[in-house]
Amino acid sequence: MRVTVLDLGVGNLHSIVKALAFAGVDAVVGNDVEQALGGDALVLPGVGAFAPAATRIVPYAAAIRGGVARGLPVLGICLGMQLLFERSDEGTGNGLGIFRGSVQRLRAASVPQIGWNEIESNDSLFDASRLTMAYYANSFACRPTDASDVVAWSAHEDDRFPAAVRRGSAVGVQFHPEKSSQPGLRFLRAFFQEAVR
Repeated sequence: MRVTVLDLGVGNLHSIVKALAFAGVDAVVGNDVEQALGGDALVLPGVGAFAPAATRIVPYAAAIRGGVARGLPVLGICLGMQLLFERSDEGTGNGLGIFRGSVQRLRAASVPQIGWNEIESNDSLFDASRLTMAYYANSFACRPTDASDVVAWSAHEDDRFPAAVRRGSAVGVQFHPEKSSQPGLRFLRAFFQEAVR
């Protein structure tokens, strides 16, 4: 399996590549999107601010959207999930628009949310991994226009927000599976096992 972790100059590339290796996935870091789109899956990593990442993804945007339309599995993690949406209140620039909706600040007194939080889901990826708690580090959350895109939920204070979205071969997770212990690694393994079916 050929998996590319897209290097946008932001994100926790080392952690995700190491976690993927533990999950049995051999991944490379790169910014050759044509090579990435010729592979088996693409990962958009997390950590960072929306505006610089949105600027850096512009040259790849049309190709990534085309890859998703053709069924390429894409996993967006934290900021990577937010880039799958149209826009963000965090800063200027456009996301990929694979999911309709925007990214908005958490509606809570204590922001950012950092630490473990419960996940409510009956999606196959969560069933396979038995992931019911995950590690978060976020000040913003995605607000999809279409609620049917949401496959998992979490809550921070009184704000219930999407923990994961899914449409076709594209999956976005607001949490960090690479920092979510064994269940997080099982989640990554389940995603890539499903991707090659």
